Amino acid sequence: MGYGLGIFLLAVGLILALAVTDNLANVDLTLVGWILCAAGALVIVLTAATAASRRRSTAVTTYSDGSQQVTERNDPPPPSI
Repeated sequence: MGYGLGIFLLAVGLILALAVTDNLANVDLTLVGWILCAAGALVIVLTAATAASRRRSTAVTTYSDGSQQVTERNDPPPPSI
């Protein structure tokens, strides 16, 4: 799951919500489209949030005298193309 799935759901949802005018028995395609749009937006937000948390790491070093050193590292974001 990633940005591609979110964009795909968003695109299909917008097509169903805004461009399709057909009717199916007992199915509201406009509502299905808006639900897919919301799901796509949610996937994009969750992917961005989990990617941001993966860039952060914490290392704890314990020495023989019992002391500890905590090192936090934030990886730089990937280069934009």
